Amino acid sequence: MEVANSHQERDIEREEAHSSNPATPNEEETAPPHAVNIATRWNESKTTIWKVTATFWCMFVMGANDAAYGAIIPYLELYYRKSYTIISLVFLAPFAGYTVSAVLSNSIHQHFGRRGVAIIAAGFHLLAFAIISVHPPFPVLVVMFLLIGFASGIQNAAWNVWVGNMANSNEVLGFLHGFYGVGATSSPLIATTLITKAGWEWFDFYYLMAGAAVIEFVYAVSAFWNETSSKYKQENPVSPGRGGALSQTRLALTYQVTWTCAIFLFLYGGVEVAIGGWIVVFMTNVRHGSAFASGMTETGFWLGITVGRFVLGFVSPRLGEKLAIAMYLIFSIALELIFWLVPEFIVSALAVSFVGFFMGTIFPCVVVVATRLLPKHIHVAAIGFTAALSMGGGSVFPFMIGAVAQAKGVKVLQPILLAMLAVALAIWAVLLRLPQ
Repeated sequence: MEVANSHQERDIEREEAHSSNPATPNEEETAPPHAVNIATRWNESKTTIWKVTATFWCMFVMGANDAAYGAIIPYLELYYRKSYTIISLVFLAPFAGYTVSAVLSNSIHQHFGRRGVAIIAAGFHLLAFAIISVHPPFPVLVVMFLLIGFASGIQNAAWNVWVGNMANSNEVLGFLHGFYGVGATSSPLIATTLITKAGWEWFDFYYLMAGAAVIEFVYAVSAFWNETSSKYKQENPVSPGRGGALSQTRLALTYQVTWTCAIFLFLYGGVEVAIGGWIVVFMTNVRHGSAFASGMTETGFWLGITVGRFVLGFVSPRLGEKLAIAMYLIFSIALELIFWLVPEFIVSALAVSFVGFFMGTIFPCVVVVATRLLPKHIHVAAIGFTAALSMGGGSVFPFMIGAVAQAKGVKVLQPILLAMLAVALAIWAVLLRLPQ
């Protein structure tokens, strides 16, 4: 009944908007179903290309940060002399940041525009990486990861919505998340090599991250400098009676699609980061690999994600995003079974790489599905909420696995991941029944 009432209200608003201002193309109520034909193209101008490539670099930095956890966790244990459970706080800490970003993302857009997103997110990244590079006390380290979570959360929402409303959004989103994968692939490779081969300490790696954040700040802020709050409000008008930014967030949470996608991505983010975060420990302790070979396994996983995002981004629209995601999940479950049941290092390394390949494009596909099923005026609020929960899952589940691994051993990783994938597939079946 709630969904039906929402549709009726949008029909009434569409008629009112058309009669009062029929020449306004920006309002989602007046846009025809085939509005993709007039959507922004990524290469329509040099300015747009500059903005798009800036978002690519931001995602590269995000991916490099997220994937570095897995490579440095063994060294954090030694340096701080903490247990699995305590060290796992580096996964859990960003969850608070992601949660705050889910609430404030739409407000930041309304008050500061995309320029504000670029300044706040890149600035927090730079601050946090600089402090981590001087190896602060463990409580300070946890707080810095919280700041990183907030920064990544608001960026993730902003750039996914902006790119998701472009023409050929599936392909461009595939590249956006592909660059996240490039960062996630190169980060553990560089960190593992520098620590094991060049004699660097774990915190020295964050000098490189701070340098990347400097580029991120200059690149993103200059690209989105003219994207002010007034321009954002013109592009995303709010009709009288809809309330402010927080009201839009509350409205987004009344849609079943928002919650279904959010819970699904909560599990998806948990699986992705849990594999990336604990695979080195698993391959070292359970598959008895060397430190370098185990580190390369994590690189293989993120490489699989990267290639999958670049390649399957062109396949998914032809299959239909809903069906494609279901197929990718089934393939991932089959490969996880091989990973778990065949106790060979090489087989496990190959299996986890292919898990990454099929899981890689799921996130951008979900963004495309959500933007098609939800009204435009709540895209930032809804995608911000779902993206934050995805990143929250990437914090909560690796922490939980670390706590269980402390008691039962890291061998529990595989059955937990299989259960999470199976539940995610069941949740996605709910969206399969909804109209396109």
